[in-house]
Amino acid sequence: MGQPAELYAGLMSGTSLDGIDAVLADLSDSQPRLLSRYYLPFDDALKGELLALHQPGHNELHRTLLAGNRLAALYAAAIERLLDLAGTAPTQVRAIGCHGQTIRHRPEHGYTLQIGNAALLAELAGIAVVSDFRSRDIAAGGQGAPLVPAFHDRILRHADIHRVVVNIGGISNLTNLPPKGAASGFDCGPGNLLMDAWCMQHTGKAYDENGEWAASGKVRPLLLEHMLAEPFFALAPPKSSGRDLFNMSWLQDRLEGSETAADVQATLLELTCRTIAQAIELHCRGAREIYLCGGGAHNQALRTRLTALLPDCTVGTTDDLGVSGDYLEAIAFAWLAQQTLENKPANLPAVTGARHPCVLGAIYPA
Repeated sequence: MGQPAELYAGLMSGTSLDGIDAVLADLSDSQPRLLSRYYLPFDDALKGELLALHQPGHNELHRTLLAGNRLAALYAAAIERLLDLAGTAPTQVRAIGCHGQTIRHRPEHGYTLQIGNAALLAELAGIAVVSDFRSRDIAAGGQGAPLVPAFHDRILRHADIHRVVVNIGGISNLTNLPPKGAASGFDCGPGNLLMDAWCMQHTGKAYDENGEWAASGKVRPLLLEHMLAEPFFALAPPKSSGRDLFNMSWLQDRLEGSETAADVQATLLELTCRTIAQAIELHCRGAREIYLCGGGAHNQALRTRLTALLPDCTVGTTDDLGVSGDYLEAIAFAWLAQQTLENKPANLPAVTGARHPCVLGAIYPA
């Protein structure tokens, strides 16, 4: 007989601002077992408020806390539905690992902010909550992100094949998994967030399905050159980023004004692909297998272009390895919660730049 089930829930709402990924996982073994999953989209009003809170504004402290309360209620609703689907009682779940919604990420100033009122979530769900995973790493001199590479290292490493896992959410980040040696990883740059924002502005659609609109345009070399001149891309790892840097103001500052909307979309897709490919070529030499996860893994034009830019590698998705690319981050935060409760370090200093391994997260008992 195997070990008794050890159930954790994971909640992820990322830079794309699309909604909440919720999972229930059995973490009793070395490989997690996904028992249930649920997706709860944000409505337009909440999405708009969260986007606005990334910038200074009127009464923003009050508005931030109210948004955090609303997120907690949505997180609790997602957990309730998740457990209903699994036929599982809250008392069977040891903890919820909740990433929270990033509003500011400024490690250069020594802080990061993910809202979601974990105390209220614990009260509403009747389950212990672990949250605020980034702050302890930043306190130790790290970037506080990305944190998921430690989980990639645990479940996706191959003994003989050099793999790279690329998560393409709002921001793209990679995990380098050489067969010999330590894992490394960092944020590459914008993933979907600029493409999604430009698509919404010009088509009214939340995203460019399969990159079809981008494929109808042409890459503008001068615009791409201006984008690639962003100093972030030339920084050596460890590094992380978010909407604090890559936002519509950043894009508007680089436009000449004569570009067609479709050409800008094509150039944004090329920017995402080029920065990922360059990061792999510079920092993951010898990689043979690339596995994509996150929303960008569904963009066929993006996958086709990445494959062309990385001719020496095979490009697939983590689903090919039996791990859901749409819910991998949520599973990772369930695992991070387990690490916290077991008092085990879960950051990788080689990834975040922290001075030492740290036990991450703050615990809110049920």
